[in-house]
Amino acid sequence: MTHSRHLTLTDLAATSALGHRLAALLDAGDVVCLAGDLGAGKTTLARQVIADLCGIDDAPSPTYTIVQVYETAAAIPLWHVDLYRIEDPADVEQLGLDDAFDDAITLIEWPERLANNLPADRLEISIAITGAGVDTVREARITGFGSWESRVDEF
Repeated sequence: MTHSRHLTLTDLAATSALGHRLAALLDAGDVVCLAGDLGAGKTTLARQVIADLCGIDDAPSPTYTIVQVYETAAAIPLWHVDLYRIEDPADVEQLGLDDAFDDAITLIEWPERLANNLPADRLEISIAITGAGVDTVREARITGFGSWESRVDEF
């Protein structure tokens, strides 16, 4: 059983506001999967969470490093993971994500690269770009799995 809700993100400020709300809910062991096409706003959302929790205003995208690890003000590790360049789910084992899933806050861009290796307790935020030109908006589908099912309504 899963629980979902939809939000319309009309601009960058709305994406940042979603990041603020998300940051306020996160704690050790939380896994957030950020899905969507290139340019959908996954990294913008992750950067807002990192800014709120770690005080880093311009966190780099981990596209090339794959993993960036930060420490929150509460001394919880925060892993920002970008799996865009991962082609084989077996390559993910070397990253140590299982340890992060237990003790850290984990933000994963391109989670579909993990195939069936996602934890049962996770929040998925899928962002789709709709419209064109001045009518372009982003639609976020927020879905909770496991312990996140009851937390989705907090958005």
